Amino acid sequence: MTAVASRDVVRALAYAQEHDIDRAHASYEELLEDSDVDAIYISLPNSMHVEWSIRALEAGKHVLCEKPMSRHPEEVERAFDVADQHERVLMEAFMYRHHLQSHALHELVLSGGIGQLRQLRARFSFTLENPEDVRLRPELDGGALMDLGCYCISGSRLVAGEPTLVFGRQVVGQTGVDMRFAAVMEFPGDVLAEFHCAFDLPYERGLEAIGSKAAVLVPEPWTCRDPHLRLNGERIDVADADRYQLQLENFAAAAHGDTEPLLGRDDAVGQARAIDALYRSAASGAAVSL
Repeated sequence: MTAVASRDVVRALAYAQEHDIDRAHASYEELLEDSDVDAIYISLPNSMHVEWSIRALEAGKHVLCEKPMSRHPEEVERAFDVADQHERVLMEAFMYRHHLQSHALHELVLSGGIGQLRQLRARFSFTLENPEDVRLRPELDGGALMDLGCYCISGSRLVAGEPTLVFGRQVVGQTGVDMRFAAVMEFPGDVLAEFHCAFDLPYERGLEAIGSKAAVLVPEPWTCRDPHLRLNGERIDVADADRYQLQLENFAAAAHGDTEPLLGRDDAVGQARAIDALYRSAASGAAVSL
């Protein structure tokens, strides 16, 4: 790591000292002007992801943007257009997708290890108690679907492709963001997926794929703790690795031109389309076709 930037120079200096980083910039603009910086990780609130990704790309930097890139698919398309124009890598940071556990699930389902895929169930929730948390601010595109449900959508898309129809329901909290979201998604081949996510429920996680012959459960699909699958209850261990390191290695190799990014334009746009459709469904009370 070469540099870190914050709007508050004191915070930037403290972070740089804690993580042994050479430079601390007092603004994001200063970071973009730093000629020694080749790539930037965008860890800002959701509503700022696309704006600063585009500004970094235009400054000639490769960009790893924290998930979700946006709830608006047209914004994601625009960001990747800029990346193409400047011949830079742009990747959405879904770290769990890089873990061998996710690859093992994908291979098992696609190889017919559970028969014909028919049903998916996903969940991710925890209790968010800090009223000042940025994830509770609507102007920053907060909400349970954006922060947690995006994993459930991504995990379902990993094994089922792109949804063709979605139906969503939400419970909106005092700050104006969805505190709880439940959804049903329909995929090609009559595959149905259901998930729920929440900021006002106990900690829960899981991803289950049910086929015509068997069912496979991933107990910790997003954090990848104790990585393993359970095929009809039988444990299948998966080699562990730091999912963040794997993500950075793929991103760096793509920036060097040695490989393709695991998550490119198609995946990021598909993710945003699903999120957008689910929010539209929750607002209208009707199913939305994609």
